[in-house]
Amino acid sequence: MIDHVERNHALRQWLTTQLHPNNWTLTPASSDASFRRYWRVTLPKRTLIAMDAPPPIEDCGRFADLAEQFRAVGINTPEIFAADRARGFLLLTDFGRQTYLDVLTSTTADRLYGDALGALAIMQTCVPTANLPIYDAAFLQRELALFDEWFIEKMLGLELTAAEQTLLTRVNNLLIANALEQPQVCVHRDFHSRNLMRTARANPGVLDFQDAVLGPVTYDLVSLLRDCYIAWPTQRVTEWALGYHQLARQSGILRTEQPEQFLRWFDRMGMQRHLKVCGIFARLHLRDGKSHYLADLPRILNYLVEVAERDSELTAFRAFLIERVMPRI
Repeated sequence: MIDHVERNHALRQWLTTQLHPNNWTLTPASSDASFRRYWRVTLPKRTLIAMDAPPPIEDCGRFADLAEQFRAVGINTPEIFAADRARGFLLLTDFGRQTYLDVLTSTTADRLYGDALGALAIMQTCVPTANLPIYDAAFLQRELALFDEWFIEKMLGLELTAAEQTLLTRVNNLLIANALEQPQVCVHRDFHSRNLMRTARANPGVLDFQDAVLGPVTYDLVSLLRDCYIAWPTQRVTEWALGYHQLARQSGILRTEQPEQFLRWFDRMGMQRHLKVCGIFARLHLRDGKSHYLADLPRILNYLVEVAERDSELTAFRAFLIERVMPRI
């Protein structure tokens, strides 16, 4: 159990060593689905963000290292002004208060997503991948198991038949194979509207990249365009995805892959991600008391049903979702 009073006291002491003792104030900035917390440090002429990432649960050192690597190739990640890696404290650029989710509308989406897709292309072509963990079959399977354990069993209380268990295994194998056959690039893993900040310069500001891996080319694209927190018409999503396909061909990320193959990768990658997210949101609700994520489950399930309707190998899974899962949400 984290002692937040003790952490707050230690953070304030550390900030006093980094800043003038009497010219700053500290207010909550945001929290996320992890154990990290963020504070806004207000100084006379600017603001900064203090990250509290309690070790050994969180590793602020990886955040700091990847922030520097991303910034070096032109991605707008926070600058690290001070760090105490042993205690889990960082002092960072403040990108302001406007997330993409705050400002995305049907009018602003093309411009904002255009900036984000440009950043994604840089990430996939320029970020060094030699030291990134590999998003391999075992990793993908561990994520899919969250759907079975936390969402199906613990939250919905479903007892699966042998046929249903076989179905889920077959679907998992299909989705894992789909991920592994794609070109492998730097994957942010949470490239969506709550982790992209609207910035006046070098838009967007990119956050929450500390879990980056070497993995499938469509993972971040589907995270962005089939966002858990905001949905767009299918045709518009397809147009954006195909626009990125063209950009990726021009950038050398893709070589001979045709649009139809790319969209199949994109659809099935989204299935894997959204099944995982169902499990994560259920775990946040049941284990951590963060139940507000449940409000986004209908959107995520709709994505799953929509994709399964277009994929002949997922017909039985679509029926399982409609008949067994959705009535319980």
